Amino acid sequence: MTSGALGGQPAAAPALDVAAEDRIRALRRPHPKLLRYYVLFSLITGPAFPFVLAYLFLRYRTLRYRFDDEGVTMSWGALFKREISLTYSRIQDIHLRSNAVERWLGLSRLLVQTASGSAKAEMKVEGLLELSAVRNFMYARMRGARAAHQATEPGSTLPVPVAEDDAATLASTLREIAREVAAIRSELERGR
Repeated sequence: MTSGALGGQPAAAPALDVAAEDRIRALRRPHPKLLRYYVLFSLITGPAFPFVLAYLFLRYRTLRYRFDDEGVTMSWGALFKREISLTYSRIQDIHLRSNAVERWLGLSRLLVQTASGSAKAEMKVEGLLELSAVRNFMYARMRGARAAHQATEPGSTLPVPVAEDDAATLASTLREIAREVAAIRSELERGR
């Protein structure tokens, strides 16, 4: 039923250009295809169709998103308003999921998990067509939030990015360290 889940942060998420970031920041409402999905979903509920459709229609009409530098906010509800706000530093994992009907409509869901200890996603972003770009936007903010958090901790050092030219030097240094550790281990075993 799922098209795939991407756990953890990707090794090298493509950087977004300024126009893509502006489009993501401007996202406020779900795409109209989500309403079509809700109608199809409510049709399979049989006799409960009118009630399920009414609930999902109200959810669609009131669903709002906000992506900013601090985090992601999602709100919905007509009678009982619900709002979820997650800062990028709290986000642990992001999954993309879609069933066959969602793929047919060009939709998928972005499931955002935090370290709350719950197995369920804390936030389910649905009804957006550019979910890969949204995921990459969020990953970039997550990395920035973690780096800023590490910088504010006393005694912490930020990892220094390694240039591609230095990769060979780093690899040879690590091999040399591994040989030295192996030599020390063998000397310690001889001493016993």
